[in-house]
Amino acid sequence: MDGTKLIVSNRMSKEDYYMEIAKVVSMRSTCMRARAGTVIIKNDTIVSTGYNGSPRGETNCCDLGTCERYILGIEPGKDYNICSSIHAEANAIINAARSGISVIDGDMYIYFERLDGQKIKHGGPCLMCSRMIKNVGIKNFVIKEIV
Repeated sequence: MDGTKLIVSNRMSKEDYYMEIAKVVSMRSTCMRARAGTVIIKNDTIVSTGYNGSPRGETNCCDLGTCERYILGIEPGKDYNICSSIHAEANAIINAARSGISVIDGDMYIYFERLDGQKIKHGGPCLMCSRMIKNVGIKNFVIKEIV
């Protein structure tokens, strides 16, 4: 080069970059009511991802074309024990563990979008996922929710 500097002026922030990746991960979601994707970052490197969906080998609600919680009239955020899905946050933690990757001191980016038109009420991970995030050593999480 001749000494001319190339300046990148519209570079995306790392936070926006990781959140966009979480959004793309959410597109694999199998839930008919909500789409969620999670990315775990450690030392500025993606170490795991997860989306909400049925356990490996089980039939997904989107494949069945029905949601038991919807049929029973269960409002979002309640009675998770009736749902067969695993939340995106839990799946990201599980996927890291399956690969033998530590997420201690990592950061978690969570993208959440309602698909059924109902308002988001929780404002963050559910109680169980919050406990897992804390117990596994994630130091920060960033969440983006779309109604």
